[in-house]
Amino acid sequence: MAASLILFYALLFLVAFLYASVGHGGASGYLALMAVFGIAPEVMKPTALLLNLFVSLVAFIQFYRGNHFKARLFWPFALASIPASFLGGRMTVDGTSYKRILGAFLFIPVIRFFFFPNIKVNEIKESNIYLSLLIGGAIGLLSGMIGIGGGVILSPVLLLLKWTNQKQAAAISALFIFVNSLAGLAGQLTKGIHFTADMYLYVIVAFAGGLAGAYLGALRFSHNVIKYLLATVLAIAAYKLLFTGA
Repeated sequence: MAASLILFYALLFLVAFLYASVGHGGASGYLALMAVFGIAPEVMKPTALLLNLFVSLVAFIQFYRGNHFKARLFWPFALASIPASFLGGRMTVDGTSYKRILGAFLFIPVIRFFFFPNIKVNEIKESNIYLSLLIGGAIGLLSGMIGIGGGVILSPVLLLLKWTNQKQAAAISALFIFVNSLAGLAGQLTKGIHFTADMYLYVIVAFAGGLAGAYLGALRFSHNVIKYLLATVLAIAAYKLLFTGA
């Protein structure tokens, strides 16, 4: 196995590990890795969504077992995001535009990890169902269009609005990512999707990283240094996509 391929799988494991530890599926990280390693855009979207299914599900199970899931908060987001994500998955974006949109989007987790690594909520406020529907629909459409689950956006929104604490946000985001990824894949299936021949290895490595990360994340594992390293990788990928024509 070539050194570059070993590096890819090592980074894939690390991305799944870190994202699952905070209740995320890791699509933005997978997309960044695939962009850096030159994988075609038509393969990137369905691959990221499929990996999201496995990693977000195992993350949700761990946080659910820790009694952090709040179904009442989850359903309004999901009801709006599922059809929107399906529509987003049906949208066709040319390769150049897709890379530019993805490059801009990657700065969101960079800002999240660098400047808001641990958002503390001291007082939980009552959620607003109409605002939840609006946020869910907007995130769902973007999720399906570029091949993410949307948890990296929803999680900080929940915390900034003070509707949940960090563990509750992780549990809600994990299931939100799962249903969005499923809907986005369903939308792409109507047009036809493409996977790499090594897809089964991608799934095995990501699942292993997600399982370890979700387990340790539920036990309050500290990983701020790794967060900063991942944010640096995402920033490099964003620059590559936006300014080098990669």
